[in-house]
Amino acid sequence: MSSPTTSRTHVILDTDIGSNIDDAVCLAYLLAQPACDLLGITTVTGEPYLRAMLASSLCNAVDKDIPIYPGVEQPLMTPLRQAHAPQAMALANWKHDVDFPHGQAIAFLNHAIRAYPGEVMLLGTGPLTNIALLFATQPDIPQLLKGLILACGQYTLPGREWNVLNDPYAAAIVYRANVPIHRSVGFDISEQISTPAGEFRARCHLPHLHPVLDFAEVWFQHKETITFYSPLAAATIFDEQVATFTPGTINIELKDEELLGKTYWQPDGQEARHQLATNVNTQYFFEHFFEVFEA
Repeated sequence: MSSPTTSRTHVILDTDIGSNIDDAVCLAYLLAQPACDLLGITTVTGEPYLRAMLASSLCNAVDKDIPIYPGVEQPLMTPLRQAHAPQAMALANWKHDVDFPHGQAIAFLNHAIRAYPGEVMLLGTGPLTNIALLFATQPDIPQLLKGLILACGQYTLPGREWNVLNDPYAAAIVYRANVPIHRSVGFDISEQISTPAGEFRARCHLPHLHPVLDFAEVWFQHKETITFYSPLAAATIFDEQVATFTPGTINIELKDEELLGKTYWQPDGQEARHQLATNVNTQYFFEHFFEVFEA
């Protein structure tokens, strides 16, 4: 299966790597994807410096020098729910940087997007604190993006999705922004692309995935599956056949304390601000994903 994408796309990853294993899998995919020009990585939520070290270990494993900026630790207006990066316990096994710019994540996002107006795809796979602060302080930035792709929200299942729940007020800011392409992949649809631990271990013989597997073993102590949530969002940047997006409007619950952070989706083909992944080609996704590592 050959990818229909031939030119390289400028991408910035904003991530909470170190909690759910899917963010490490996502970064490994971006580093292996020949169509991806990864301009930089920003980390978000509890222990952002440890998360930066985890990102650095994956970059070092494939000899790529990618700028990494630890971002904001605390949510805008709610208590910190995700205080730690558990996968950092495996850091000692892998070469990684330890010195990162302090307090410059938002400035980096601003400068990088302005350097490539209309060309950057901003991929958010964690709580949206960094992106919300960027949009709030630089109100013209959303229109300077090529697009915003978020692993965010839960639209067909009861309950609240983790990234929104960790900073619902930041999510509300980001979803109000007027971005040329404003796409979301919900956690509910990503559950269609889960892999048992044993199967994932068998696929991790390639160098890009060796540190990922080490971090995954920390995750497997608590859950014996990997859901390709963030990697699905990333893959949609490079191959339109991976998922189908439907136009509509996404809103974040802020008024009801018991439902704070709940995401609501309303299909609307007329004046839709957002696009939501409503169908995923599961077999095609896995073919696309692992082919990238074997290229």
